[in-house]
Amino acid sequence: MKRLAIISDIHGNILALEAVVADIRRRNVDVIVNLGDHISGPLWPKETIEFLMQQEWIQIRGNHDRQLIQQSPDDQGLSDKYAFQYLDKKDIDWLHSLPSRKVLDHDILAIHGTPQKDTVYLLETVENGRLRFSSREEIKSRLMDTTFQVLLCGHSHVPRIVHPSDNKIIVNPGSVGLQAYQDDYIELHVMELGSPNARYSILEYEDNNWFVENIAVPYDHKKAALQAGRNSRPDWEIALETGYMKI
Repeated sequence: MKRLAIISDIHGNILALEAVVADIRRRNVDVIVNLGDHISGPLWPKETIEFLMQQEWIQIRGNHDRQLIQQSPDDQGLSDKYAFQYLDKKDIDWLHSLPSRKVLDHDILAIHGTPQKDTVYLLETVENGRLRFSSREEIKSRLMDTTFQVLLCGHSHVPRIVHPSDNKIIVNPGSVGLQAYQDDYIELHVMELGSPNARYSILEYEDNNWFVENIAVPYDHKKAALQAGRNSRPDWEIALETGYMKI
């Protein structure tokens, strides 16, 4: 089994991505898997997509990547709209080329949200304006008839390692680029990690067991926060600076 680095939800934060990649390179990783939501946000979408297109990684499409290529700019939210203005045909073609899911060796499925939908949290449930950890029954209902032993998911930005059954493990590496956000999908809710560090995970199979490490990497988050502020996104500025939202 190869040693996998799992990243997700970069959201145009090239500074966080560069810090994560530097950390990965010193850990003898064989393969990098990128679970989507690459560039949406008021940071550095062009620099981020140019970097990603040069990598020989396994990369899939997240809900924001899908929205960038399917929605009219008039219908896009602020984060997608900001990123879209910097994209040329080559960038859009690359986003089109990405699959929504990818099957890896050793019975591993890489997805963004759930196996059926990229906008639904697999491991968390929206309740009372925040995310709570989902019950085992809720997770199993979202997995439906999925038989893969290992699932890699993103979307919620919350680093998790979950065993919904004895023979399954689900890993969410958290977000490379954004450690707090507010969203109105389903209902208005907030996610806050309380730390600005970039997140990713390492997965390895050894001695008939899965070993997972969730990693937090410091980077120049103050510079990222300033970039969001310059682009008229005070919500992102606070989130990037602190890992919290001002409500």
